[in-house]
Amino acid sequence: MFKRIDHIELLTAAPERTIAFYVDVLDFRERERARIPETPFGPLDLVYLELGGTTVEVMCYPDAKAIAPRSPEQRLGWQCLALEVQDMDRALNVLKDKGVEVAWGPIKRPTYARAEIRDPDGNPIELRQWFGR
Repeated sequence: MFKRIDHIELLTAAPERTIAFYVDVLDFRERERARIPETPFGPLDLVYLELGGTTVEVMCYPDAKAIAPRSPEQRLGWQCLALEVQDMDRALNVLKDKGVEVAWGPIKRPTYARAEIRDPDGNPIELRQWFGR
């Protein structure tokens, strides 16, 4: 059911500095940039960095005067572990049968579906199903 670690999110107020560190120091390569134009906190800029099949998703809210949390624990730094699943609906049903509730989602977009669960300590784990990959 679970395939691999899909990505790790890193929220920063200084994206170019962060990207330079991962690319120039740690030899990641920049794979893609994207912008989500409308979020509750203004636009969200995303940069996907890759190293050996592992992705770090660098996130920044460029118009925010401070990092606006989506939840009380959101802060600068690592945000969550993301696991790729083969089938979102099936994964959520299996997890529910095991007593794991969905914290939010699923959100379905043309290229992916997302949902989030929590580990026993409350740490967020995103589930991601990619369509057409």
